[in-house]
Amino acid sequence: MRTDLQPPIADIRFLVDRALAEDLTPLGDLTSSLLDQDLLATAEFAARHPGVIAGCRCVEETFAAVDPSLTVTWKKTDGDRVEAGETFGVATGRYATLLTAERTALNFLSHLSGIATNAARWVEIAAGRVTVWDTRKTIPGYRSMQKAAVRAGGAANHRGNLSDWLMLKDNHLLGGRQGGLSVGEAVAEARRRWPGRTVHVEADDETVLFDALEAKADIILLDNFTPDELTALVPKVDEWATAQAGRTRPLLEASGGITLDTLDAYADTGVDLVSSGSITNSAPVLDIGLDVVPDDTDHSKT
Repeated sequence: MRTDLQPPIADIRFLVDRALAEDLTPLGDLTSSLLDQDLLATAEFAARHPGVIAGCRCVEETFAAVDPSLTVTWKKTDGDRVEAGETFGVATGRYATLLTAERTALNFLSHLSGIATNAARWVEIAAGRVTVWDTRKTIPGYRSMQKAAVRAGGAANHRGNLSDWLMLKDNHLLGGRQGGLSVGEAVAEARRRWPGRTVHVEADDETVLFDALEAKADIILLDNFTPDELTALVPKVDEWATAQAGRTRPLLEASGGITLDTLDAYADTGVDLVSSGSITNSAPVLDIGLDVVPDDTDHSKT
């Protein structure tokens, strides 16, 4: 299991604990308590639609929290593609506790695999012309999990939180009005306070774009420009950089209302990056089944 595709283990365990508390408080799994607690079973994870897997570590932690004797073996894991009907994991252990853990495990796995599958669609359409990355539009508390799923789908992560780097958006930049800073002032102050941090500036028109270029921003987010507008604008930025004694231009990011339907056009504009909140906040789940079958023999007594 690739470690670079996993969220922090502390985040996984925290969310697993919360999910199980939600499902089992106050009296536990009443229905499964009726079953023979020594009966063993086998369960198979099977994809009902093609997609990309993410969240396998969440499944493992859910099983371990419910019953440490439960085991799971993966044939495919985070970042791997699966076909409809393909079995990609097998769990074994006590029948009753497998049933207790089933829904929580599948909720994590289906949700995160849905994001990975959605991210993979974006990457496929981009076809190496631009880097696709996500945003902070994530379910509160689930950000590291969802961003790991984005990586599993082959896309990249934008900043993880407000402490990662500085991003000067239109609401921060008031052109000196009402106590706000101009682009140049804001970038300079950011460099003074946080040397070494990325400074990212949002530009919603050409004036702000060139102000950000003059201020030496690291990344410029071009917000709500059409593909035609960007196709005309990117060469102007390249010409500006050449005229500045060959200064390397900052990375250019396109964002704002970009969808799977419009991604192809944006990928041909010459920008370096395309971002969209829909990669995480609009991804449908990947339908995954877990068929639990009790063993014919009670191996716990042999």
